[in-house]
Amino acid sequence: MQITDMLAQAGGLQSIARELEIEPHEARSGAEALLPAILGGLRKQAQGGGGGGLGDLLGQLGGGELMDQVLAPQKTDVAPGDAVLGQIFGSRDVSRTVAQSASAQSGLSPELLKKMLPLLAMLVTGFMSKQGAAAAAPGQGGGLGGMLGGVLGGMLGGGQPGQQGGALGGLGALLDANGDGNALDDILRLAGKARG
Repeated sequence: MQITDMLAQAGGLQSIARELEIEPHEARSGAEALLPAILGGLRKQAQGGGGGGLGDLLGQLGGGELMDQVLAPQKTDVAPGDAVLGQIFGSRDVSRTVAQSASAQSGLSPELLKKMLPLLAMLVTGFMSKQGAAAAAPGQGGGLGGMLGGVLGGMLGGGQPGQQGGALGGLGALLDANGDGNALDDILRLAGKARG
């Protein structure tokens, strides 16, 4: 099952649609366009952190509670989502570049996608934290990293695990200019050019 479907089943996409006052199909389209960049950023963190790095990071950023906040009926405080984006992207310029690129793919406005990004980051971080806690046996640090690889492998139906070029699918494949399977380095270069 694709992560977009998992988030929809958990009620996350409906919560984003309600919060941003958009149609559910728009929330899904925006999520499908933004998720490869968010997952690519998490993957970069996991590769750089070693051991239980990703699990530790998800816990530090708020863990499963982040998902609960988005699913709650009251308006979501997006500050934790901005913190997640800051951790995985490093700058607002990258978030803007991701929103612009996702806009070209989804047909939704960059302004709407910029509002969606922190909510989606909270949803994904919380979801992965809950899934990782359920899946990882005590003493196994690699559970979340393996799960992230599996999610990326099935992302938007693109590629098989291990075929990194297609694993990011959609936006990730479009942004992965150097074909290394991780679009984040290419996004960072784009942001650098936009800033200059």
